[in-house]
Amino acid sequence: MSDEVDQTVVALTTPAEGVPPVIETVEALEEMAAAFARGTGPIAADAERASGFRYGQATYLAQFKREGAGIALVDTDALPDLSMLNDAFGDATWIFHAASQDLPGMYDLGLTPPAVFDTELAARLLGWPKVGLAAVVERELGLALAKEHSAQDWSTRPLPHDWLVYAALDVEILIELHDAIRGHLEEAGKLEWALEEFEAVRTAPPAAPRVDPWRRTSGSHHIRDERGLGIVRDLWEARDKEAQRRDISPGRVLRDAAIVAAAKAKPTSLDALMAIPEWRSRGTKKAAPRWYPVIERSLAQPERKLPSKRGPRGDGPPQPRMWKDKRPEAHARLTLAKERMAALVERHDIPAENILQPDAMRRCCWEYRGGGEAEIRDLLASRSARTWQINLTAPELAEAFRDAEKADAHAETDPSATPAAEGNAENA
Repeated sequence: MSDEVDQTVVALTTPAEGVPPVIETVEALEEMAAAFARGTGPIAADAERASGFRYGQATYLAQFKREGAGIALVDTDALPDLSMLNDAFGDATWIFHAASQDLPGMYDLGLTPPAVFDTELAARLLGWPKVGLAAVVERELGLALAKEHSAQDWSTRPLPHDWLVYAALDVEILIELHDAIRGHLEEAGKLEWALEEFEAVRTAPPAAPRVDPWRRTSGSHHIRDERGLGIVRDLWEARDKEAQRRDISPGRVLRDAAIVAAAKAKPTSLDALMAIPEWRSRGTKKAAPRWYPVIERSLAQPERKLPSKRGPRGDGPPQPRMWKDKRPEAHARLTLAKERMAALVERHDIPAENILQPDAMRRCCWEYRGGGEAEIRDLLASRSARTWQINLTAPELAEAFRDAEKADAHAETDPSATPAAEGNAENA
């Protein structure tokens, strides 16, 4: 990937026009809308959540900037409907850094940007080694952004002044950053690729609900038996219900470590539960009488109601490590496809996952039935690959698949020949 640019770095400590008052009333929002309607050019946008403090991913502060209008900080706890801003912003492009993180919250607020420009995704396509906002701003503009408030509880009211400074600075330089990065994309011949990526992010459907979300409990992979997994499931579900009721992050209601420790120990009494080291902290110990009945009911569950050790079966192919035995021809295709993708990564200085999603490549290698490049294009399109990705990768995959077929044919005619595709596909 490209080397970083050495330059003198200047600390950016406050917006050029200062920090505006937070917008908390409909009247103030109407004034903001009028000012932004008179402004020109794209809209810089950002959002602050309370991840780790509140249940869910609600936006508690939305930040905007436009030339001629300045910066606006909107209290979205007081104003959960910002749809009036759509007309004020018109057909302007919205600039985000990591749009996929902020767009769901914007949609919840009734905001529907007609086009987006993602400076983080653009930095990835340019092959920059660090793509966080502070790193990109430092590299491109020579400015240092403080990030000490990125993990704060943004549901706090009133918001401290230094937090508001931080929030305002996140949009202060986005327009300038957009202009510079767009120029780099044009020079690299990647602007059209980037615009396709941005539109895919903007129009992406909401993520489907996870099957068995409790299986993501940190440390639960160490639980090897159904009874223990049943305790993890039941405690997780009870915790989630309580966290949602109290609007508190689940980890603040009951730690994952406590859930997993209970699943390992399988305590048969409240005293036994409270003897577990992970249950001895003041808050957890105090809450133990509320959680023990959940464990007790879980231990009494009949075996037929316990979760499987293997988890739900997805609709995709098996893990690549199993391909060599199950489908050696698919294993050969995947091995050679990885080599082709590695060459594309080197040639275009783009991370492999941005050239083509690994799942799309694996499914293509597994599902291919000999239809050549046309079939490959259809398979990639069915996995939401963008046009630029298909045009770049389909010819390479077609060549890789032909090479795999030739190697297979040669192995059949000469049993002593070493297959050309005995490489490592396990880590794909």
